[in-house]
Amino acid sequence: MNASTTHASPQARNPRPERQGKDLVLTGIRKSYGKTLALPEVDLSVARGEFCTLLGASGSGKTTLLKIIAGFEAPDTGAVRIAGRDVTRTPIADRNIGMVFQNYALFPHMTVFDNVAFALRMRKLNHEDVRRKVGEALELVSMNTLADRLPGALSGGQQQRAALARALVFTPDILLMDEPLGALDKNLRQAIQLQLKKLHHDLGLTVVFVTHDQDEAMNLSDRIVIMEQGRIVEAGAPEALYRRPGSAFVAGFLGECNFVDQGPRRLAVRPEHVRLGAALQPADLRHEGRVLAATFCGLHWKVFIESQDRTVVAYAPTGLAEAERRPGQALAWGFHADDAMEFAAA
Repeated sequence: MNASTTHASPQARNPRPERQGKDLVLTGIRKSYGKTLALPEVDLSVARGEFCTLLGASGSGKTTLLKIIAGFEAPDTGAVRIAGRDVTRTPIADRNIGMVFQNYALFPHMTVFDNVAFALRMRKLNHEDVRRKVGEALELVSMNTLADRLPGALSGGQQQRAALARALVFTPDILLMDEPLGALDKNLRQAIQLQLKKLHHDLGLTVVFVTHDQDEAMNLSDRIVIMEQGRIVEAGAPEALYRRPGSAFVAGFLGECNFVDQGPRRLAVRPEHVRLGAALQPADLRHEGRVLAATFCGLHWKVFIESQDRTVVAYAPTGLAEAERRPGQALAWGFHADDAMEFAAA
């Protein structure tokens, strides 16, 4: 040890752990089931340490793509590479991939400790290494005090954290998650989301996460990949996709959006940019409508307006006058052109 090491700063003495994740590259992935073409041809790159979410409706191909990455399915054509190594035909057990499912998939007859230790014992690690690694994994997800419990004695959130510890215990190159929070209630979902964000940051995990929940994708992801009918429609950072989507489809799919056709162009405006009644400004593009319903959401009123044979959604301040949110009330609404996104008319 040299002299400079002895006087290292606290940050140097406790460096952030090196990113444990590896990069993932999919090229020309095509998959069909009989006459049904599930994935026409998909190219996707996930950077080392990136949290990438595959977002789409049921049948969009996101779970099929995840299964191909994991090795549960083989593509008809194309290649899967992890850290530059072609694993397209490599067995699941040899890919060093962690997997977390919605239904947890824990062994019911094994304790939490033994569930987490299972993969290590299959890899023939010695007893002390198993004990140490399982302890570290359980501590990461705040489950070390429940190591002796059977899955049936755990809550849904605890079972999901145990499943996460099992996926992390052998230091996977890629962590795959298939709708992992879908069975949890709102508060538990938020708690696990926070834990996932911290683990991703602290460990430098490479995560490929599948969901149909737009809010979940926005909360967790470095990058969102939007899929439709087996194709990648658009990919980007959550804020960029929300504020500057490349198509009307993405604008309408990611978050609520109102569309107004004006000749050869189609304007899209988010509910937070819609102003109502007395709040309208002189420069706003103005329209007339009638209140269908209004819901109090804590931070704002969510007002539904019938206008031009469509329903417009507006987020109005909590001080919105009762007369401007009464069902049946005629109400002007509008927005500034700078707050709208423009697309070619459908």
